[in-house]
Amino acid sequence: MTKPTTTAGLSLLACGVATAAFAETINFDADRIGALPAAWTAGVTGRGAFHWAVEADASAPSAPNVLKQSGRGDFPWCVKRDVAIADGYVEVKFKPLAGTDDQAGGVVWRWKDGDNYYVARANALENNVSLYYTQSGRRITLKYVDAPVAKGQWHVLRVEFAGSRIAVALDGKRYIELEDTHIGGAGAVGVWTKADSVTVFDDFSYGGAGK
Repeated sequence: MTKPTTTAGLSLLACGVATAAFAETINFDADRIGALPAAWTAGVTGRGAFHWAVEADASAPSAPNVLKQSGRGDFPWCVKRDVAIADGYVEVKFKPLAGTDDQAGGVVWRWKDGDNYYVARANALENNVSLYYTQSGRRITLKYVDAPVAKGQWHVLRVEFAGSRIAVALDGKRYIELEDTHIGGAGAVGVWTKADSVTVFDDFSYGGAGK
């Protein structure tokens, strides 16, 4: 079930996230070049391949390293496997580099496995922000909103979630606010791309009420 969330409800959501019991930021600078970050796992929902790897990038917001996805698959994902959050936030800085079909960067939360999770993403080819849930390997749209997503520039994508409430912000502006009950309970958090998107990520942060 999906329905609009009141402004008051989102204000409470923001307060709840601000008092999270734990928070962590990962900048990939201690990870080995050419490999996955420590304690992360990667895959693709649907068909195709993925290629996630830590690379050096002089433009990184916290240089020198970023996490890059350069494979081609339906929905490549990379998650921190030792985290389980039911209510909290996830945020990442991302830069879309290339892609003919898509130039997308996203975050996932309440990730149970490669076929079941929430995802919010921004797309530089479409200039929009969108929210989905993925269930049994099918990605179902909850909402699209037009938003400026410049190619080749760093952006900040943030999602706050508590119970059924979800809020999605890009570059400090909140674009999506709604309630949805399709995927509950704790799950992992991570990053996501689509199709032939070549995207880099840095300063991945998350927090919640408990692990």
